[in-house]
Amino acid sequence: MSTESSKPSNDLIHESSPYLLQHAHNPVDWYPWSEESLQKAKDEDKPIIVSIGYSACHWCHVMERESFEDDEVAKLMNEHFINIKVDREERPDVDQIYMEAVQTMGLQGGWPLNVFLTPDQKPFYGGTYFPKQNWSQILNNVALAYEKQREQVIEAANKFAEGLQTSETLRYNIVASPSELYPASVQRELREVFSKFSERFDGEKGGLNKAPKFPMPSQWLFLLRYHFLTEDENALNHALFTLDQMAKGGIYDQIGGGFARYSVDAEWFAPHFEKMLYDNGQLLSLYAEAFSLTHSDLYRQVLTDTVTFVKRELTSPEGGFYSALDADSEGEEGKYYVWRYDELQQILGDGVDMLTDYFNATSEGNWEHGNNILHLNSSEGEFARKYELSLPDFSELVSKAKQDLLKRRAERERPGLDNKIIAGWNGLMLRGLVDAYTALGEQSILDLAQQNAEFLQSKLIQTDGEFASISHTYTKGEQQIAGFLDDYAFVADGLIALYQVTFEERWLHLANQLVRYALEHFYDQKEKFFFYTPASSELIARKKELFDNVIPASNSAMTRNLHKLGVLLEKADYTNLAQGILSRMLPLVKQYPSDTTNWAVLATEMALPMAEVAIVGANHQEVALELIQHYHPNKVVLGTKDQSNLPLLKERHTEDGQTTLYVCYNKTCQLPVNEVSAALEQLQRNLP
Repeated sequence: MSTESSKPSNDLIHESSPYLLQHAHNPVDWYPWSEESLQKAKDEDKPIIVSIGYSACHWCHVMERESFEDDEVAKLMNEHFINIKVDREERPDVDQIYMEAVQTMGLQGGWPLNVFLTPDQKPFYGGTYFPKQNWSQILNNVALAYEKQREQVIEAANKFAEGLQTSETLRYNIVASPSELYPASVQRELREVFSKFSERFDGEKGGLNKAPKFPMPSQWLFLLRYHFLTEDENALNHALFTLDQMAKGGIYDQIGGGFARYSVDAEWFAPHFEKMLYDNGQLLSLYAEAFSLTHSDLYRQVLTDTVTFVKRELTSPEGGFYSALDADSEGEEGKYYVWRYDELQQILGDGVDMLTDYFNATSEGNWEHGNNILHLNSSEGEFARKYELSLPDFSELVSKAKQDLLKRRAERERPGLDNKIIAGWNGLMLRGLVDAYTALGEQSILDLAQQNAEFLQSKLIQTDGEFASISHTYTKGEQQIAGFLDDYAFVADGLIALYQVTFEERWLHLANQLVRYALEHFYDQKEKFFFYTPASSELIARKKELFDNVIPASNSAMTRNLHKLGVLLEKADYTNLAQGILSRMLPLVKQYPSDTTNWAVLATEMALPMAEVAIVGANHQEVALELIQHYHPNKVVLGTKDQSNLPLLKERHTEDGQTTLYVCYNKTCQLPVNEVSAALEQLQRNLP
């Protein structure tokens, strides 16, 4: 019997991306995106098929099985086209351009993404998933059109390319010159943003009123920050309701921790079972902030279990974090995560009736093929009262049940692991772990964060004087691709957060070096935003990522870094730059509030002076952690044992040998205090 490795291979066999390697034994003559493959299209005068997906993509696997593993389909593709397979997570720059092209064609975007290009990379037709029969027909039609109607094809391609090369600032009428930002005017703008955004709230199930439902952490973070700024109870209530619903739903892995990428329904019940690093990093930050405000036991459990999941299933031996877990195992979506009732009976024993009631599992099944997706309708406290048990006793039963179910689940065939280590996604998880540590105060969480920062510094970052560059990916010990703007933005953000709990200044300086490199190589002096790709990019267009999605826009993330570093390092040029970028974006934020919520978070941070808390003394770390665990998000914290050259710490000293806190605004400090409670009173007095 032949094995996969014994089949003939194509050029993808030399790649390291798990997604590309999945296609290395297809009969299609796949090539990676490279100068050589693009030149081959020119030399042979053939159109290009660029097929884009990622390893955890269910429909990507379906199209591979139906079409790319089929000899007749492969024969058509090989005869008429140069076939290029792209991992969208490895080359988000390529994906960004051709996703926009397909949407410009009036088609729905998504993955797999299949686009036909001229040999000079210009798109002229495309789409997403095609069933085998449709795909074969399209291949024949496109090949015939390219042979018989070349002029029309080239004309269409030139038109689409011209559209792709139109700048985002021109497309959305963003003015080049910024207006002055005044706190009162920003607060007025934010009230308009919230009012328009709130029109889409789903008051019954949380989130927004549509399906499928994605977690979208920046949206609910904005509501928490908006409430902090305005004390609007509607914002707080909807944010917390949404977090409750997600944590109780099937989108959250009730047994092993961690969130799936999205829910296919409006109720957070049925997940698309893939788990992404970027979601879980951001959700750690979100639930940590909500926990520091509410001290909810549910949020504590989410934080604890999600960190445990990341450590158990997504952490490399070197300290990097892997990208994703597949939705499928044994060729079936979600099979690893769902349960048949008879299996639950076998594992849970005498407590099965109560525990299946708690997890909403039934003998008929609540999901496809008689399976159950475990989810909650009640808190442990409510359920304990229902069964007349003490909360500690019921919590112990649930904990043991989870352990037993997790042990049994580990015996199943595991979903595929995408072992790419992506710099930007690691930055999101680094920030999430730091936030989880500040919420829970558990040293093991900080240890995991520090291990990751050391990994990033040693394996992905190269320093050169005042600059630091970063690689986008690291797989099998190799740096694969130069970093994109989101790599710089999210890693810098994680390092800024890590400095504020460890007070190791090397992390702050490294973050600044990354930001300086981005300013040098990505910033557009003419339009005053950052390109997604560096000046060395050889694609047909350089795009600017302005809209927040499941991952915040790299421009909004980098602008937040400029604002924080401007305060931490007393760099007025950073502060002015951040204010200018935000002022140009605010009209767009008001127009598209649900797609710009990370910009709106930045606006809340600029609507008030940011508190600067300097802590000096032997136990500055312990004092800082105590301070940070009280909810006040609009602050930066600096600390040192005795002395530092950082501007906000210079000439600060201890009072009477005790650790001393200085609360400052706009470089003006209040009286030094020795108690966290006194510092919190000073912070509270400066709220609106």
